[in-house]
Amino acid sequence: MSWPNLITFLRIFLVPILIIAFFQKYICLATIVFLIAAITDAIDGFLARRIKQTTTLGACLDPIADKILLSSSFVLLAWYKYLPSWLAVVVISRDIFILLGGLLLFLFNIPFEVRPSILGKFTTFIQIITILAVLIHIQKLLPLPPLSFFYFLTLIFTISSGLQYAYIGYKKIS
Repeated sequence: MSWPNLITFLRIFLVPILIIAFFQKYICLATIVFLIAAITDAIDGFLARRIKQTTTLGACLDPIADKILLSSSFVLLAWYKYLPSWLAVVVISRDIFILLGGLLLFLFNIPFEVRPSILGKFTTFIQIITILAVLIHIQKLLPLPPLSFFYFLTLIFTISSGLQYAYIGYKKIS
């Protein structure tokens, strides 16, 4: 197995640690684990391209790892009322929408490549920053802009990238 894929698996394995740390109210540990997982998201793709080890498994596994990390984080933070539940619903709905679109293309034997758009990558980045901002805010570690600023950015980019993926899927089907 390639190093980039191992790093992606590490991100997946960090999610239960993140969840347990959060449930045990070890918010500092949860923040560190989330930050490490977020960094692995940047490292695995860069490394795969750099050492020319891009694989089909990695192309599929990376977005799944992102969805597991971000969805669980948004649900946890919404459940404990650290961020609005509507934001978690928007983020998770977009991901379900994308997965269902991919499933439809697969079921209709329409060839497609699992590859995030630039807007999709930036949306993931904004979502990661929002989760980090909330985790930092919980601990009152740093002064931040109001969290509503991060919520607004996440909302706008999540909806925009969802619409972009819908358009891409529509063009594939047409």
